[in-house]
Amino acid sequence: MTNARILVVDDDRVIQQLLKVNLELEGYEVEIASDGEEALTSFGMFQPHLVLLDIMMPKLDGWEVSRRLKDTPGGPTVPIVLLSARAQDTDVKRGSELGVAAYVTKPFDPIQLLDLVADLLTRRNYRGASPGLQ
Repeated sequence: MTNARILVVDDDRVIQQLLKVNLELEGYEVEIASDGEEALTSFGMFQPHLVLLDIMMPKLDGWEVSRRLKDTPGGPTVPIVLLSARAQDTDVKRGSELGVAAYVTKPFDPIQLLDLVADLLTRRNYRGASPGLQ
């Protein structure tokens, strides 16, 4: 799924760069957002095909960002993968109730995350079109 656009939303610069480098090596176009408000703005401008989203962030947390993205034009069709150090069953259940595609706990294996991203984009039948057009 080269040329797919992925929005990485995390306030940790180390995780941002780890994800950016690994995703770009796989041929993805990557945009970084450092907080929830920036994520919402970037989503509209970048029109990603998939979002990797931290939960605990400044301004707006990942829960609220997920909820708002689902109400954004094109948002319901874009898979959201929550990345979080929170591993409680209640958090995973909350993610499921919000309709996220996957919940990955930190620390995560970058190779497994890349496999998950590829799988989600394949299941979504990504063909290079804008998210709202599929």
